Amino acid sequence: MELFNQIFNSDNYALIIGVSIAVLVLWFLPAMLALIFNRKHFKLILLACVPAGFSVIAWSGVLVWAVSGKVVKKFAPKSEISS
Repeated sequence: MELFNQIFNSDNYALIIGVSIAVLVLWFLPAMLALIFNRKHFKLILLACVPAGFSVIAWSGVLVWAVSGKVVKKFAPKSEISS
């Protein structure tokens, strides 16, 4: 608790804002990657990022889901894609 008091009383607002932005970018990284790789499920991935950020395992799963959109179409048999 003393560490937080020192940080907030240090008048180093650039550090606080920078760390906050870095955390948000990392938290929503799967959603940003979904815009490139898995646009079809972007809204679901964006919603899943919020609770998944509290768990490394869940966040990793959402990250894999975000980047595996076009890969599934590439390696799946043609008969499964059309159905």
